[in-house]
Amino acid sequence: MIRLGQMQGRLSPPEGGRIQFFPRLRWKAEFALAAEAGFDQIEWLYDEWGEQLNPLASNEGTQAIRLLSKQSGVAVHSLCAHYFVEHPFVNTRGSGLQSMVDKLEWLVTRCGAANIRRVVVPFLDQGSILNEEHERCAMDVLNSVLPTAIGHSVELHLETDLAPSAYARFLEKMSNPAISATYDTGNSTSFGFDVTEEIAAYGPRIGSVHIKDRLRGGGSVPLGEGEANLSSRLAALLAAGYRGDFVLEAARGEAGCELAWARRNLDVVKQQFAKANSLASGSQAT
Repeated sequence: MIRLGQMQGRLSPPEGGRIQFFPRLRWKAEFALAAEAGFDQIEWLYDEWGEQLNPLASNEGTQAIRLLSKQSGVAVHSLCAHYFVEHPFVNTRGSGLQSMVDKLEWLVTRCGAANIRRVVVPFLDQGSILNEEHERCAMDVLNSVLPTAIGHSVELHLETDLAPSAYARFLEKMSNPAISATYDTGNSTSFGFDVTEEIAAYGPRIGSVHIKDRLRGGGSVPLGEGEANLSSRLAALLAAGYRGDFVLEAARGEAGCELAWARRNLDVVKQQFAKANSLASGSQAT
């Protein structure tokens, strides 16, 4: 059964001009809105903008998350640690790096308290893994936090811009099953990666999927208006046996029309899945 989710904040008008953010003013309301739009789940978001008001920080807050999830029927299985896009691990040294490792470890423990079972850890933009030194830093960070993650039954899902072969080599070095890859349809499109090569390189390690549309070498655009060829990418994932969650991280529409835009995006994705199922069935038949 395919489970479709929405990235937190996409059901609220932008705050402070931000595209990706924890909705400090409306996080409770997003549960009911997600249910009304037809989503199965929300991917929680942790960033600097919202950290002082993010309910993950307290036991009362995690209880509120679980209660709202139960009342709405909208699950919270995952968290996007956007904080580490704003504060990347690579190129950070000494006490600064240790402070960030401690932050990730703390975040993992809080996710455990909220019954959130995976944390998406980004190594993107200023935090991209560009050389061996960056790779060692990323491995040290993950190995430091891994025991805590395992102890709290939380998986670490990595989102990177590594090319398929390089990503496969990195994942081979981080072989613990608690570490997986987050596959992003839009990012892969923008980076110019071929989905067949990606699946062949590290398909079995894909543990979660973000859905967006982008132009090759460009930014996000409305679903169906970019070059992601969503049906083909989704078909490749299904044919490879992926049956995990799909979380929409689509481009924003007009401010104030978030619910209608979310419904539109969900309809587009369902249409793409219908095409993908046909393509995947044909691929398996041959």
